[in-house]
Amino acid sequence: MNYDINDTEYKRLSSLLYDITGITLNDSKKVLLTGRLSKRLTALGLDTYTQYFKYVTDPVHTQELDYMVDLLTTNETYFFREPQHFDFLKQIIPPGIKQGTVFRVWSAAASIGAEAYTIAMILADKLGVGGSWEILGTDISNSVLEQARRGHYRMSEAEKIPQEYLKKYCLKGKGEQEGTFLIDKKLRQHVSFEHLNLNVENMKKVGDFDVIFLRNVLIYFDIPTKQRVIANLVPCLKNGGYLIVGHSESLNGISSAITQVKPTVYRRL
Repeated sequence: MNYDINDTEYKRLSSLLYDITGITLNDSKKVLLTGRLSKRLTALGLDTYTQYFKYVTDPVHTQELDYMVDLLTTNETYFFREPQHFDFLKQIIPPGIKQGTVFRVWSAAASIGAEAYTIAMILADKLGVGGSWEILGTDISNSVLEQARRGHYRMSEAEKIPQEYLKKYCLKGKGEQEGTFLIDKKLRQHVSFEHLNLNVENMKKVGDFDVIFLRNVLIYFDIPTKQRVIANLVPCLKNGGYLIVGHSESLNGISSAITQVKPTVYRRL
């Protein structure tokens, strides 16, 4: 069934998404919003987006609000996306980790975990699978985090993974699992995933990191939200730590707390 959405309804729902996530939906995204939410109206037996707005903002239906956020947040990702960043990571990994310290990397918009496990393969290769390193992956969507924790993917998603890494760190599915692969447990034990909203203050609970990947996220934010998110993340960087954004993103004019060392790579001094 097709549901028409008027300007008032669209503004209410897009404003709700902005208040929760900081993501801005302009008028060109109406088709995206209706395409993703229309099935929810059908499933809930609702006739209009006004009814749906009342439903998701009712404190009784917080689970549906979470589901709405899941549906409307973009989760496109794949292994070894924008490989230049991983080449840079290889260059800055220390040859050895001092006793009592841990090399920590944060995948701040982890989605289904492809970025976090890509980083894990690189750290395992450089520091050993039993080395002193760990990765945190966070996302606002609970559904993608569930897949990330499983580390189980379709074989078609392995296209960009180097064959050497695929053989060393991934298990090919057999029988009922044919056509899939699983990230090896020896890597998964170094990686944890948590639900986190980057738009909320006080990120220090996640600890300090040597590198933070925040790629292909800021493009969905307006300038005040970008400034707030970066202000939230920078205190989590160790002195001398690196913040990496996507190739279509820039932090020019966003923060004076970090310095650009090369395109899309910034450092806390």
